[in-house]
Parts: sequence; C-alpha cells; structure tokens
Amino acid sequence: MTTPALRAVGAPGWTEAAATAPLVALLLHGFGAHERDLGGLVPELGLALPWASVRAPIELGNGGAAWFPIRSLDDLDPEPVRAATDALWAWIDAAVGPRGRILPIGFSQGGLMATQLLRTRPDRVVAPVVLAGFVQGEQEVADDRLAADRPALFWGRGDADPVIPAAAVARTAAFLATHTALEARVYPGLGHGIAAQEVDDVRMFLAAQLGEAAVGR
Repeated sequence: MTTPALRAVGAPGWTEAAATAPLVALLLHGFGAHERDLGGLVPELGLALPWASVRAPIELGNGGAAWFPIRSLDDLDPEPVRAATDALWAWIDAAVGPRGRILPIGFSQGGLMATQLLRTRPDRVVAPVVLAGFVQGEQEVADDRLAADRPALFWGRGDADPVIPAAAVARTAAFLATHTALEARVYPGLGHGIAAQEVDDVRMFLAAQLGEAAVGR
C-alpha cells in the first residue's frame, strides 16, 4: 500500500529558513488529531527555531489523522510503524534536506514517531521530546548505537493517563533507560494530556540541550 504524501503547517517562511538552519523543530501530533494541534507549544516553549507541524498520513475522518493503525498498544505491529517512519523521513529529506537536523516534539502516537526518528537516524535527531508517548518493542537499526551513545531525551507523562496501558509504559521506561540519557517526569493527576509544569520542564530541558538562543525564557 502506498503511503499518502505528508503535508505540514509551520512558522511563516519556515521552508526557506529550514534550508540553512542548523536545526528545525518538528511537531508530531497524536492519533486522531491534526497538524494544527501542537502549534500552541511553540510560543509556550519560546522556540526560536524554524518549525513545522506535520499531518499524519492516514485520514480518520472528522479532520483527524493517524501515523499508523492501532489495534493494541501492548503489542504493536512493527511494519505499519516502519512504513510511517519511512514516510516521515522522506518528507523530512524533501523539506529540510538530506542532512538537515531536527528536534522532534511528539505527543502520544507522535511521541512514538519521535522515538522512531531517533532509533533510525540518530545523527540527525537532537534532544527529542516525548509527551504521553511510548515506544514500539521491535529492534530498530540504530538501537545498539543508542545504547552506547545515550543521547538526551525528555519523556513526560501523567500518572492518571487512561490511554497508554501499563505494559506500554513499562516497555518505554525500560527502553529509554538503557538507550538514552533520559530525563523523565511523571505528573500527579495528569491524564492523557500536557501539563503546564511539563511545558516548563521541557523548556528547561531544551534550554540545557540547545542553549538560550534556541529556547527563550
């Protein structure tokens, strides 16, 4: 099956800026959401980078989209995940260039996509942010390298999230603890969403990783 071409919205002039920028922020929405869902994070984080928010390829109706079908988060089928990853990299190569580096910020299923980018082309991924997200359990091409290099990654979630099952949380915690320099935060009472404190924590994480020039206060 051919994956539909991806499209995105972004900051004014981001396509021109991305051609020469050392880093481009990429917003990746969750299952059933859309490319305008996470744009509000940009001013809240103070991102001073070109950015784009990509629409997932599978149309669900009522304006929503998905990166891949989900039957169970406990046992993901790796093939649709890899197809989505390939489609996203093809879009990145076309939009940012084949050597362009990205900062992925993903929510839920988009958080998994952020980890997939890291697990497939780690040279091009900087300080990924995973919000209420998870990982798939199958080995990926760069996992051994990640285990050795331990790149920085932020993972935030709520302890009252009714969407991500315990098995997916445990799988994600085990993988990230052994493959990244993990900054993990758990927010009491938070469901499947993003807390104000979490935004502050992400801003501090990105400032530490990228410097104040990339993330304002």
